[in-house]
Amino acid sequence: MTAALRPIAIVLTLLAGALLPGAAWAQIAPTAVVAEPVATVSEVQPQTAPAPRAEAETPAPAPPAAPATPAAIAPPAQPLALAAPPRADVVQTTPKTETSEVVRLALGLSLAALLPAVVLCMTPFVRLVVVLSMIRHGLGMPETPPNQVLVSLALFLTAFAMAPTLSAVNTQALTPFLEGRMAVERAMDQGAAPLRDFMLRQVRDQDLKAVYDIARQPLPARAREVGTLHLTTAFMLNELRVAFKIGFVVLLPFLLIDLVVSSVLLALGMMMVPPSSIALPIKVLLFVLIDGWSLVLGGVVGSFR
Repeated sequence: MTAALRPIAIVLTLLAGALLPGAAWAQIAPTAVVAEPVATVSEVQPQTAPAPRAEAETPAPAPPAAPATPAAIAPPAQPLALAAPPRADVVQTTPKTETSEVVRLALGLSLAALLPAVVLCMTPFVRLVVVLSMIRHGLGMPETPPNQVLVSLALFLTAFAMAPTLSAVNTQALTPFLEGRMAVERAMDQGAAPLRDFMLRQVRDQDLKAVYDIARQPLPARAREVGTLHLTTAFMLNELRVAFKIGFVVLLPFLLIDLVVSSVLLALGMMMVPPSSIALPIKVLLFVLIDGWSLVLGGVVGSFR
C-alpha cells in the first residue's frame, strides 16, 4: 500500500508547492521533499531492476535449441564421408580404362598401317608373286592375267601358307593384348616370336652370313641372338633366290616350245611369220592340259617348311 500511495503523495506535494504561499511551503517542504526524493530513488531502482532481469532471462530458452542444430546437421556428415571414397575410386579407375583403350586403338591403327610392309617382308608373298609373274611372261602374255588378279591370288596363297603362324600370333599376342591382359612390350615380343620362327626355318646360314657381312657385324652363334632386322633381310634374299629357281623350272618348257616352233618355221621357209604367234596357242594349250596352275602353285606353297 505504501509503495502505491507514494506517487500520489509526490504529486500532491508538488501541487501544494505551486498553490501555497512561500512561507507555508517552506514549513512543509523540508519534511516532504527531502524525505520523498530519497524514498523515491530508493524505491524506483528496485522497480526498474526487474525489467533488465526479465530481458536477460528471455534468451535463456535459446541454449537448449543450439545443441539441437549441430545434432541435426551432424548425422548427414557421416554418409557424406562414407560416400567420398567411391567417388575417388571412380575418378581414379575411369581415366586408366579410357587411356588403355586409346593406347590399344592407336597401336592397332599403327599395325594396320604397317601391315603391307609386314606382308611383303615377313611372309611368302614375294616368292608367290614372282613365280606367278614368271608364268605370265613364259606364256608370252605380259598383261594376262592382270596384276590385280596375280596379287590377289598371291595374297590368298600367302594366307594359306601362313595359317599356323598367324594362328599362333593371334592366340599368344593379339587376343590377350586387345582384351587388356597383356602389356604392349610383352605383346610385341610374343607376336614376333612365331614370325621369327617361320623366317628362321626358311633362311640359310649363307643368307644370314651375307647380311651380317653387309652390315659389318659379327654373325651370332645362336639363332635366337639374330636380330629381327637382319633376319628379315636374309629372309627376303632367300625368297628371291627360291623364286628365281622355281621360275627357271617353269620357263624351261616354254623356252623349248619356242625353239621347236622357230625351227619348224625356219625349215618351212616361213621366216616372215613371228614364232610367238604360233607358239602362244600351243603353250596355252599344253599349260591347260597338264593343269599347270595347280601344279606350280601347289609346289610353291609346299616348298615352305
